[in-house]
Parts: sequence; structure tokens; C-alpha cells
Amino acid sequence: MKKKLLSLSLVAVMALGVLAGCSSSKTEEKPAEETEAETVEGTGEKYIIATDTVFPPFEFTNEGGEFVGIDVDIINAIAEDQGFEIELQSLGFDAALLAVQTGQADGVIAGMSITDERKEIFDFSEPYFDADVTMAVAAGSDIATYEDLAGKTVAVKTATNGADYAKSIADQYGFSIVEFKDSPTMYQDVIAGNTAACFEDYPVMAFNIQQGAGLQIPEGMTAAGTQYGFAVAKGENAELLEMFNTGLANIIANGKFDEIVDTYTK
Repeated sequence: MKKKLLSLSLVAVMALGVLAGCSSSKTEEKPAEETEAETVEGTGEKYIIATDTVFPPFEFTNEGGEFVGIDVDIINAIAEDQGFEIELQSLGFDAALLAVQTGQADGVIAGMSITDERKEIFDFSEPYFDADVTMAVAAGSDIATYEDLAGKTVAVKTATNGADYAKSIADQYGFSIVEFKDSPTMYQDVIAGNTAACFEDYPVMAFNIQQGAGLQIPEGMTAAGTQYGFAVAKGENAELLEMFNTGLANIIANGKFDEIVDTYTK
């Protein structure tokens, strides 16, 4: 499976001092007598982190009923590295963004593309994943190019990189769009023949096909996408954002990041 990881050169860029910040959902401050090593490693505070519910391989429930995925493992590894605790809340993508905007959560990690529009509302971490967009069709479909979509309806997941890309080429190739709130429902609509194709980030689509989804990716139907980032509400939780960046640099440097991604993509 295709994946593009960040350069280790990010390590030097992100190894900055911890910025000041606070959150209404944190636990009380650590007492002054804590050791110097603990103070350097992290605050020991607890943050509420919102995420999606079904976006494999980034967040999903496995056969054992455990909530797992690349994003889940990354935020847990960073929290351990930086010495803070998290309460992960699986809310769905739209609800996760709203929770951060309204102060009900401190941050969000949910395969969230970094866009100029979102930068007006959120402060983003350094990117942690590059995800291209791909088109998929039902297994056995004769649709092989964007031109084959003319006069047909295409499925997308609301507020995603795939949705943005499909909308950007819809007029050019003459297809209409219907939106879904989650990927499994979108996939099923295509498999059932109600829609001709769907657009999704490549690692997500490829993982689902690998797991048995009745879809296929036509050759050459993958285009440049965007980068994923961890986010906090604009102007809030600067300390948490800085710890994420520093922790990300550390787990990239020590190989933990590659280990996490390889767990779900190989």
C-alpha cells in the first residue's frame, strides 16, 4: 500500500520550546515539587481529543471491539512521549470538529486535511501524513476514467479531501455529486450501483479494498491530495499543539511513527 511519510528533517524544525496555553478541560496544574525531568517531558495534564468513528486505517473498531488506527496510535504515542494524558472521544468527523470549536474538546485528530479554509478556524500541527485522493468504482465496473463519469452521480464523504477534489472536477467531466456522512455507507452505495464511483483518500480506500470491500481503483485514477494535521481551536491550547509537534518529531526520530503506520498498511 502506498504511503508517504514526513522527512526526518522535521525533527529539527519541530523541536521548539513549549508555548504557554491552557484548556478548560485539563486537570489541575502539577505541584511545584515535581522533578525537573518530569517537567521537561510534559505537564501531566489530561486533554480531551476528538476523533472520527469510522475512517480506517486511521480510526476504526477492530474485530476485538477495540478502537484502533494510525491516528489513535499516534496520539497515544505522542502523549506518552510528552508526559500528558488523553481522553479520546469517538464522535464522527463533523461532531469532532464542532467539539473543538465549542470548547468541548481540546484537540482533534481524524485524518483531517490541512486547508486554508480550516486554518481560519483551527491552528494545525506540523503535517503528519500525506494522502493522495483516488477514485474507486464497484468491482467489475467498466468505468476507467473521469470521462466515463459524464451524466452519472458520484458519491463523496462530506467535508473531506475526496469531496473537495470531486467537486473541483465535477463540471469539467459532467457528473453530479451526492454526499454521505461516513465512508462505509458511501462505499455500499457504489457497490449497490446507486452511484457510479466514489472519491476518498488513497490510504483509506486501499485499506478498505484490502479488507474485502467490493471496490476497485482504476489505473491512473489517483491525484495529488493534501496533508493531515492535528488541530486545536484557533488561538487556544498552544501548549498542547507544541507538545504534539515535539512528540511527533521524537516518534519519527526513534522509529515509532514508521512502526505505527506499517502496522496498518503492510
